[in-house]
Amino acid sequence: MHLDVQDLRNFYYRSTLGRAAQAAIRGRMVDLWPEAKGQTVVGFGFAVPLLRPYLADARRVIGLMPGPQGVMPWPAGMPNVSVLTEETMWPIETGHVDKLVVMHGLETSNRPNQLLEECWRVLGPGGRALFVVPNRTGLWSRSDRTPFGFGQPYSTTQLEKQLRAHHFVPENHCSALYLPPSFRRFWLKSGSLIEKTGQRIPTVMAGGVLMIEASKLIRPPSGNVAKDAVKRPIKALDGLLKPA
Repeated sequence: MHLDVQDLRNFYYRSTLGRAAQAAIRGRMVDLWPEAKGQTVVGFGFAVPLLRPYLADARRVIGLMPGPQGVMPWPAGMPNVSVLTEETMWPIETGHVDKLVVMHGLETSNRPNQLLEECWRVLGPGGRALFVVPNRTGLWSRSDRTPFGFGQPYSTTQLEKQLRAHHFVPENHCSALYLPPSFRRFWLKSGSLIEKTGQRIPTVMAGGVLMIEASKLIRPPSGNVAKDAVKRPIKALDGLLKPA
């Protein structure tokens, strides 16, 4: 079940822990995708906190928010690019998306298979998708004080297997949110240092979220290929085709 948009907005924009989480995840995403000049960038779920770096140079930025979650205008102080949509029927033409970010969309969906099919449909050849989900071995999935404590958490193997089953090719993966999901001032002040430390020793510290970048696998045409039969001349017409 999707979370309410008001709760998501309050966490990411009105709490110190949410702003720290936003910065940590967005920083990892920008490492993977430093720019999107002239491209179409789409976010689904509640991915708008991650999309701001692309507003200036991207050809188009769209924030899709599922109906059960609700929608809010975004970005503040600028023309709205946020759209309320059916979870598995997006108002985007097939193959027109260059970069797709899914956060708070997959793990809370009641129809994850159909959702992944829609992700595959809109992604263009050469496009990339980034799936941000709760890490089942991390601290954030065990606390209901943050949005990552709801829905289905994943391991890297589980998510990659599900993506391959829907014709995606996992290309890169990383983690974020090594900071404990605590509102205490000590942890919030140390957040930047903890993130840097966690990225260097990921086997010791489990990040709160998994981030997997995937490309679209183009399926070959199905069926047998039949060769055109070579036409043979009719013998009854030999006298007409080859006069003596």
